[in-house]
Amino acid sequence: MMKAEALSLYRQLFLARRAEEKIREEYPHDGMKTPVHLGIGGEAIPVGVCHCLPAGANTFGTYRNHALYLAMTGDTDGFFGELYGKATGCGKGKAGSMHLSAPEHRLLATSAVVGSTIPLGVGVALANAYRRSKEVVAVFFGDGAVEEGSFWESLNFACLRRLRVLFVCEDNGLAIHTPLSDRQGFRSIEEIVRGFDCHVETGDGSDLRTVITLTRQALGRMSEQPKPVFLHLTYLRFLEHVGPREDFDAAYRARPSSEEKDRLDPLLRFEKDVLEYGGTHDELAAIRTAVIEQVDRSVQAAKNAPFPSPAELYRDVFA
Repeated sequence: MMKAEALSLYRQLFLARRAEEKIREEYPHDGMKTPVHLGIGGEAIPVGVCHCLPAGANTFGTYRNHALYLAMTGDTDGFFGELYGKATGCGKGKAGSMHLSAPEHRLLATSAVVGSTIPLGVGVALANAYRRSKEVVAVFFGDGAVEEGSFWESLNFACLRRLRVLFVCEDNGLAIHTPLSDRQGFRSIEEIVRGFDCHVETGDGSDLRTVITLTRQALGRMSEQPKPVFLHLTYLRFLEHVGPREDFDAAYRARPSSEEKDRLDPLLRFEKDVLEYGGTHDELAAIRTAVIEQVDRSVQAAKNAPFPSPAELYRDVFA
């Protein structure tokens, strides 16, 4: 990895982190009426995967979608406009945090309904196959979605038709508050998926370099032998399931030590990597300053923006 690439990736990571830190600061003031599912701790997965996707690739996500949206668009104005329910939002104030999309940037849909965008991604991949296109589709979802029938049916069909789908499982070991041991009757998701006719890659999703390496390997294998890839990436969810706070005192999971938290923080880990690639502390500080200013401007613009007109209720909502 070259220095310029590393600095660009650091900016994307920090943008995702700072945007959500700003949500944590602003949310108690009650200007954002939408529920927020923050992804601090998991930013390296969408940033790393999207960095590797070839031109023309479409993406789908779940409700924990902020880093994915920002990785695909870099658009903090539309992002915060939507969180404040304003006409300037990417969904004109009607989508909220859990349904961000940017079709012009090939983020086609995200959804609060667990597993619901997985078959949509397979459908786009099937359309690509009919057109004899080699374009790739990436679908992001949590480990809880692998307990949905839509996941298994989609995986089975994609394998049967040898579709170019990248199934990206963002595994934090929890479905809201329920651990794997209380939900899954199989020994491991990786083991059971290997029984399907697809490529499988698994690794530490809190390490951006690992995410990039595995994604590039996955895409290379898909190119050589067209069929789906299941990319299984683990990470630590730093905050509560929904909302801006920590929840380690709720007793359903152990509080990590400060050493473990630092080890699993993708931003701190990649800062060290950037320095190894020749970046400097001054360059990292300049990136942080620029991103903080961008986010602050976007939040202020969202606060000042108008709400959508009542007539907007009837636009874009009927097929």
